[in-house]
Amino acid sequence: MPNVPTTPECARRSALSILREIDPATKAERTRALYEAACTGASPVDSALELPDPGDLPGRPARPALVEPSSLKRRGMQSEAGRAVLLHALAHIEFNAINLALDAVWRFPSMPADFYLDWLKVAAEEAHHFSLLSARLAEFGHAYGDFPAHDGLWEMAQRTRADVLARMALVPRTLEARGLDASPPIRKRLAQAGDHASAAILDVILRDEIGHVLIGNRWFRTLCDAASLDPHTAYERLAAQYHAPKLRGPFNFEARRDAGFDEAELRALAGLDGSA
Repeated sequence: MPNVPTTPECARRSALSILREIDPATKAERTRALYEAACTGASPVDSALELPDPGDLPGRPARPALVEPSSLKRRGMQSEAGRAVLLHALAHIEFNAINLALDAVWRFPSMPADFYLDWLKVAAEEAHHFSLLSARLAEFGHAYGDFPAHDGLWEMAQRTRADVLARMALVPRTLEARGLDASPPIRKRLAQAGDHASAAILDVILRDEIGHVLIGNRWFRTLCDAASLDPHTAYERLAAQYHAPKLRGPFNFEARRDAGFDEAELRALAGLDGSA
């Protein structure tokens, strides 16, 4: 029989399939492979494709147990046990970040092709971060799922599922940008504890996360321009409408500037920081 050519799977449909994957290591591997396929054209992007929500998102393992943030205990970093809890918390954030980026790819149709490639890139880098943290966690004798975690990141994805502008405003520019502020003091404490291997992973994450927030800022402003909206006013409205967490210092102003926040936004943060 003659070979029948097959139509390549749309990258956005594949993103939804991977989002439903429950095994974290498999999800990370498939995510990175999808980004490579999209970059080479082996998995083309169909911007017009509208996919129904399967209602079982995101795919994730039975563990970790998801609890209220207030029930999670903080532990010091001087002990290996405390650092294992921290690494697990970071791995959970990165696992959720994979899901968030994949969700942006499949959920929002009719965006420019670069939008989908940008978020596939973010997903692939988050997958790399998750793999680094999982490997380091294994060196402490633990695996992802060993400690409880909370679901705050995905809850915001759910709230903004019908509004791409709100998603760009409140996930990369708000929740992920908080990581720019939190990373340096965590890295410092790890280094003070002599855990330079874990501190080096934080360096990789911060470098990449600046780029991720920059992507969020760029698409937020692109969407604001298309709708003739002032980005500052639009952000304040969306933050109130979707109950975004209140921003609290200290802030990493250098990283936020590199990630595309403008001087007016940085001045406003300086006022919250008490450093104005």
